[in-house]
Amino acid sequence: MKIAFVGKGGSGKTTLSSLFIRHLAANEAHVVAVDADINQHLGAALGLDENEAAALPAMGAHLPLIKDYLRGTNPRISSAATMIKTTPPGEGSRLLRVREDNPVYDACARTVRLDDGEIKLMATGPFTETDLGVACYHSKVGAVELCLNHLVDGQDEYVVVDMTAGSDSFASGMFTRFDMTFLVAEPTRKGVSVYRQYKDYARDFGVALKVVGNKVQGEDDLDFLRSEVGDDLLVVIGQSDWVRTMEKGRPAPFELLEADNRMALQALQNTAEDSYELRDWERYTRQMVHFHLKNAESWGNEKTGADLAAQVDPAFVLHEHLSEPSAAQPA
Repeated sequence: MKIAFVGKGGSGKTTLSSLFIRHLAANEAHVVAVDADINQHLGAALGLDENEAAALPAMGAHLPLIKDYLRGTNPRISSAATMIKTTPPGEGSRLLRVREDNPVYDACARTVRLDDGEIKLMATGPFTETDLGVACYHSKVGAVELCLNHLVDGQDEYVVVDMTAGSDSFASGMFTRFDMTFLVAEPTRKGVSVYRQYKDYARDFGVALKVVGNKVQGEDDLDFLRSEVGDDLLVVIGQSDWVRTMEKGRPAPFELLEADNRMALQALQNTAEDSYELRDWERYTRQMVHFHLKNAESWGNEKTGADLAAQVDPAFVLHEHLSEPSAAQPA
């Protein structure tokens, strides 16, 4: 299942992402974690030291490899150069699976060992001074969007993406790529402002959205969130000595995380698992095509010099049954 964590800057989005990833690993789930935030902190939140986090390969730097691998023998895609971030798969495309070895993971993913298991970690790469004036961060996360468009994942598999803060995710169709979106909100007016923006887009595109209240210190905070987000409030996370210790670089074993917070993480997993029954692969594919055609018309055709609408395979529907290695894809 594909899970996004979103929220305003400073809401605790990355911390909650890392706790959820640790929880899944402790429950023996298969996890690919992706740091798609402009501020790359997920690796550190998962226990990497400064040098290890800095050594993570940048997905954006491997975009040509990603494109060339994913296009496979798809006859509708003449070259990797004509692929853009929204290019959908079709007959002959290579698809990604959570549990496999492939050149994309070899180049972009690193194994991170946690207390109770291990995960694959991928990162877009930081936005640096050399990017100023020549690139925007949306070009960096294009590699993530392409991978999500070509991903077939099962019920016991998780791809957890720590998204860029605020409403920047709406600049492309990536916000529609998830089975469940958890919005982390503090009990403040600013804390719920991003929720209102997300709620409008979620309603228009059928995005499943739940709110995780963070930094909640008492009943007044809880009442405020309930009044602002209503039934979308799923759980709240209270103050955590375990998190404070972890952020000081002295993490305790994950099993010592406070019982209330572990129960909240289990509620997140239960909600994610419930969303599996509501999967609609035809709608998912339709939305993928919608945003591709929109991007093709607005800038993609001009940039690539190709008719990118012709990349759409009208008979192709992405689906979990395509996860078998023999399913019409090149080796």
